[in-house]
Amino acid sequence: MRFSVLGPVRAWRGEVELDLGPAQQRSVLGVLLLRAGSPVSLYEFIDVLWGPEAPGTAVNIIHRYIGRLRRVFEPELSAREPGRWVARGAGGYRLDVAADDVDLLQFRELRLRAAQVGAESPADAAELLLSALELWGGPPGAGLPPQVAAHPLVTAVDGERLLAVKEAADRAAAAADPVLAERLLLPLRQCAAEHPYDEDLQARLIRTLRAAGRQAEALDVYSAVRLELAEALGLDPGPELRAAHQAVLQSEPEAPAPAAPEAPVRAPAARPAQLPADVFGFTGRRAEIAALESLVDEADGGSGFPVVTFGGMAGIGKTTLAVHVAHRLADRFPDGQLYVDLRGFHPGDSVTSPTEAVRLFLDALGVPAQRVPTDPDARIALYRSLLADRRMLVVLDNARDTDHVRSLLPGSAGSLTLVTSRNPLQGLIAREGARSTPLDLLSDDEAHEFVVRRLGSARIAGQPNVVAELVALCGGLPLALAIVCARAALHPTFPLSTVADELHESRDSLQAFAGEDPASDARAVFSWSYRALSPAAARLFRLLSVHPGPECSIAAAAALAGQCPDDVRPVLAELAQVQLITEQAPGRFGTHELLRVYATERATKEDSTEQTAAAMRRLLDYYLHSAHAADQLLAPERDRVTLPAAPPDIRPERFTEPRRAGNWLDVERTTLLSVIELDARDGDGRHSWPLASVLEIYLDRQGRWEDQLAVQTAALSAAERLDDQQGLAHVHRSLGFVNGRLGRWDDADGHLRLSLELFEKLGDRNSQARVYRYQAFLANTRGQHREALSRYRHALTLYRATGRRSGEASTFNEIGYTYMLRGENRKALVECGRALTIHQEIHDCNGTAAAWDSLGSAHLNLREYAEALNCFAHALSIYREIHDRYLEADTLDHLGDTHAAAGSDAQAAGAWQAAIVILEGLGHPDAEHVRVKLDEMTRRGSGQGRTLRWLPDGRSSA
Repeated sequence: MRFSVLGPVRAWRGEVELDLGPAQQRSVLGVLLLRAGSPVSLYEFIDVLWGPEAPGTAVNIIHRYIGRLRRVFEPELSAREPGRWVARGAGGYRLDVAADDVDLLQFRELRLRAAQVGAESPADAAELLLSALELWGGPPGAGLPPQVAAHPLVTAVDGERLLAVKEAADRAAAAADPVLAERLLLPLRQCAAEHPYDEDLQARLIRTLRAAGRQAEALDVYSAVRLELAEALGLDPGPELRAAHQAVLQSEPEAPAPAAPEAPVRAPAARPAQLPADVFGFTGRRAEIAALESLVDEADGGSGFPVVTFGGMAGIGKTTLAVHVAHRLADRFPDGQLYVDLRGFHPGDSVTSPTEAVRLFLDALGVPAQRVPTDPDARIALYRSLLADRRMLVVLDNARDTDHVRSLLPGSAGSLTLVTSRNPLQGLIAREGARSTPLDLLSDDEAHEFVVRRLGSARIAGQPNVVAELVALCGGLPLALAIVCARAALHPTFPLSTVADELHESRDSLQAFAGEDPASDARAVFSWSYRALSPAAARLFRLLSVHPGPECSIAAAAALAGQCPDDVRPVLAELAQVQLITEQAPGRFGTHELLRVYATERATKEDSTEQTAAAMRRLLDYYLHSAHAADQLLAPERDRVTLPAAPPDIRPERFTEPRRAGNWLDVERTTLLSVIELDARDGDGRHSWPLASVLEIYLDRQGRWEDQLAVQTAALSAAERLDDQQGLAHVHRSLGFVNGRLGRWDDADGHLRLSLELFEKLGDRNSQARVYRYQAFLANTRGQHREALSRYRHALTLYRATGRRSGEASTFNEIGYTYMLRGENRKALVECGRALTIHQEIHDCNGTAAAWDSLGSAHLNLREYAEALNCFAHALSIYREIHDRYLEADTLDHLGDTHAAAGSDAQAAGAWQAAIVILEGLGHPDAEHVRVKLDEMTRRGSGQGRTLRWLPDGRSSA
């Protein structure tokens, strides 16, 4: 079976395309494909197919469609048989498919591989992304009913294509290859036409046209985009577009690359055969094998064979793949195969030296012992002379570094050399032009196939969930899968669930991955890399086990070690060389979960509790002070918790521009949330609530309200454990607001009431005022505008008493919005005008932009459209300057409302589309709100539906 969802929803059995039935039935399959491999609840099916208009029989209809699809896929099924493809469980259904079966999964796999090779080989990454984009045959789910096609589940996938096009443009630019640039133009032009107001995308199109030598066309695109922005939105091009335009004006055509010289073909001779046995039932690595065979085909045409390196972490299967590939290629090298285990990472003094390896090769080539030179250089010269006119396959396994293998390379290009190492062997790539084959973890489908091949179909029959659990617990590491399968094979009568239970019980150790042979014992295999480390690298490896996030930056690693970043860079490079960590993005490092467990084991044995606690404290200090610095730069006038000076042994981030501060928060968001929960759970709790408080506005702006609720709840437990009254006051305030966001009014009221009482006891009048503003927001949301005005007056009184002019001005702005909700727009203009005056006097950019936007909304309500557009233009300019992407989108939304009310549908659509691009990029739920308005206007003409939205730093919108 093959399935397609990148375009129309389609399915094939073999070469025969299947009739998938009516539109709603195809929609059910579309949802299963978009969630391929994951369960889809009945609620989600209903939400996508009908939304709030679902019929009472919706559940029965879903069951009926599933049954029909099963029989379409397998006509021989009876009515009650479950079938092969659609499984039931977790309150819904799951489509059981491999990555190769679904174009969406293939697309994501190619994007992932591109990300993995991008930094090292941008050209290869661009090729992978082009292959991914070729899978698209139109919008996802094309032809499905409109309410299905507009659902966020579907539109989010279309956003993945936009990101892939941008990534491909970036990689092609880094590769500086005009042929790549030319090939990218088709998908880039298509996306640019669909997203005319995405300035980053348009800039990439201009740069790619320049790289392809189409300077004139690039200038034409810039002129068209500039005109479109002016006519549709009344805006000038942003800095990214202007920079792309300037680059075209300054560019010159590039010179073509010189052709590679041809290498001579060598004649065959005698034949040793030293390859170890191939692994029975080898699985996976299809892409790598195909690429290598294609490389050999190309080299066989006369250019000569390159050196090929296989890299990756311990247990990833480098030797297994190299030997398997060697067996597949052996008959193409009639003069034989040489193999040596160099034991580069074995413990003790068992490493095979190059001199010893050459002696072994000379023996295999039939050189009598008395004719083997004693001088190492002469020995190597004889070895290369014997291979000079031969066509041989040489496998150098488990090399320690480049110097370990350089002297073992044949002197001519007629032989193919395969080298495996935990070290990336950059020297071979740089000097010898070696081709790198980095190995990643097995995908879930490859790992599942691995288990099936090792245990047999009969053993796993009827246990798909247990097999999936085993695969997940092994984390895609071939060594771990091999150990688990061996354990299951030794006890053929035991259910597989017994093995899974054993793995669960030992999640915090490697005991379940132990074996009698060191080569099949995960702890022993990892130790061979660990023992090769310098003391500084071994210490940092242990300390990295403390880091809770998926990636660790250089600066965070420096905080863990108590060093400066420049000192820790070479240490991280050493760890990456032996694949104990991987550089997943420039300057950001991650590690496999089993290696993290190993690092924790080593830390428990080698480091004191005090040393580990000190490292955790440094890490928490780094993230807290860095996040505080980012938030302070983004909104200098905002009320925030005051921190003591950073300890001298950490170096928090220092930001000089809002864009960098915002980007840092975006990149570190997942880690920051994990840090709050780590401190609340395992630390002393003193960093948890301050960091949660610092992130409150950021998370709210991003629309990440469930994340907000989770971390503020964790922070509450830490503050309660410490009996920290200030912390409790801040956390109750944050919990009050986020519960209001989620419509949990009783919880919201209770938390805000507690927060107000605590701030009153602490004598913190500015914080009391902020709580009153939160309470006013809740009152406005529930239509209690008189109560809201009363709360705002309490806030004003407190701000005036403390001289907090920014807070006073923000309160005037929110009072103005309350008047708008009451229909008193002239009063709103007065109050928002007061806010604007004060914010301008104190140079508060955020507040100034908020006041301009509020004034625009009041003018819009009064049908004073020219005045409204002028106000929104002021707000938009400031938000772009301070790089506040969410509020830029919010103001674009209001700009669209104004154009729609004035009857300018095209300009309204342009503003809303630009807002949707930003909001979808942020993953913000407001994207759907804007899209609904755009769709309604498309269907019925211009119209407005304004609902209350509010941000807790004085930014309200209706």
